Amino acid sequence: MTSLDKPTEDTDQPPSDAAEPGALSPDAARAVTEAALFEAFGGVRGMVETVVPGLLFVTIFTINKNLHVSAIAALVVSLVLVVVRLAMKDTVKHAFSGVFGVAFGVVFAMFTGNAKDFYLPGMIYTLGLAVAYIVTTLAGVPLIGLILGPVFKENLSWRTRNPGRKKAYAKASWAWGLILLAKCAILFPLYWWANTAQLGWVLVALKIPPFLLAVWLTWVFLAKAPAPIDVFAEMEAEEKAEKEREAALAAESGGEPTGGRHRRGA
Repeated sequence: MTSLDKPTEDTDQPPSDAAEPGALSPDAARAVTEAALFEAFGGVRGMVETVVPGLLFVTIFTINKNLHVSAIAALVVSLVLVVVRLAMKDTVKHAFSGVFGVAFGVVFAMFTGNAKDFYLPGMIYTLGLAVAYIVTTLAGVPLIGLILGPVFKENLSWRTRNPGRKKAYAKASWAWGLILLAKCAILFPLYWWANTAQLGWVLVALKIPPFLLAVWLTWVFLAKAPAPIDVFAEMEAEEKAEKEREAALAAESGGEPTGGRHRRGA
């Protein structure tokens, strides 16, 4: 079976169909890109599930200034979203990530007694993710490629076999890193200077637009990049070819396994 990360000549030209039989056509690659981004980032429903708990928290806290009621309400609605996903037999990874995020915020805020700390774990996570996008890109393994590679069924083949696609992943990772850093540059000063309601409403307002911008830029970069190489299709093709070769050899030797004559004459 072919290695998923087999080195080839370093060229920026898209792999040809002859050189890479697993490569998709441009139209198919565009459709796969749209579907993969939708799947990887949760689509409209995933965005709603990330916004609703924080929106509920800041709404209740703005009205009654009660940390416990606001935090519990946010946690309960997160759990409800997971239950709905389970009842519909849908993927729960985005809903579960929301529950863990809200749970960390609730525990932290309850521990410190400061309602603003409900948002602090998520802000720290955003900052860490921004740094991860930038550092992995500088290291030559852009994070967005590690995330989307399995979704596109190309795994890590883009690292050495598809340099044009690697550049696209690097650009997308830079976009994600810089957008998230810009978001942190707004939120962390507000954490120190603004009150809980002000910070909460700004955070809710910044939840979706930066995300949509990053997803759109990712789509733009990948839509112009060489098509992904379907390494699973390649492996299946090689396995099929190997079986055909073994069948042909068996037919040539009269149905005996390869090496059977040598063993008989030994």
